[in-house]
Amino acid sequence: MKTAVLLSTIAAATAFAPSANVGRKSSVEATKADLEAIAEKANPVVKFYDPLNLAEQDFYGFGNEATIGWLRHSEIKHGRIAMFAFVGYIVQSNFVFPWPQTLGGAAHPSADLIPEAQFDQVPLGAKWQIFAVISMLELWDECGGGGALPHYTNGRKPGQFPSFQPFRDNVHFVLDLYDPLGFNKNMSAETKERRLISELNNGRLAMLGIFGFLSADKVAGSVPLLNDIAQPYSGNPMIPFEGQFSYFN
Repeated sequence: MKTAVLLSTIAAATAFAPSANVGRKSSVEATKADLEAIAEKANPVVKFYDPLNLAEQDFYGFGNEATIGWLRHSEIKHGRIAMFAFVGYIVQSNFVFPWPQTLGGAAHPSADLIPEAQFDQVPLGAKWQIFAVISMLELWDECGGGGALPHYTNGRKPGQFPSFQPFRDNVHFVLDLYDPLGFNKNMSAETKERRLISELNNGRLAMLGIFGFLSADKVAGSVPLLNDIAQPYSGNPMIPFEGQFSYFN
């Protein structure tokens, strides 16, 4: 079982990996000057801050512009997930769904547990379902929605998740992740730009916030502002299958 999961993961990642074409062109906000302009809008005080000189790197020989496209897409994606995690942490600390968690009728972990401990109580099969959905979304992103969009290192707007239209046309109905009801299709360019900058800032703050929660629970006193609400956690939040699944056992 473990070997099959590992091999299938490697195969899927290889199938959708971008080809190593040196000198590829990323046409959407893919230069250091573009990053500096975005940084000025996002935070006029800090402005452009790149102590590791990532904006000058060339990952995997794809070229600097493709590298910047990869970095921008990665930051936006991680920011979105962090916003989900931050809100989810607060909700899970105070509320759990009243309906059963499993088909067998098992209830959701108690809200008396901190979110990290709640996740430890989630059945192994449910965790695999979560990661299966995440993997499918990642693959859809990497392949540009079945080729409908270029790769984000080769011209796609950073953060743009492909529409599920090809999937709807050929498999079954599913809503798009962004603007599923089409409310924003007539949004002005100025409004879109303002919202994108807000999303970037909110994502960065959420990344700090969720790791602040995790750190405060794991290492007592590490985040002084959270000392009054932090609860000790003996597990490891970086091991989602702790005690349930491991390649090394």
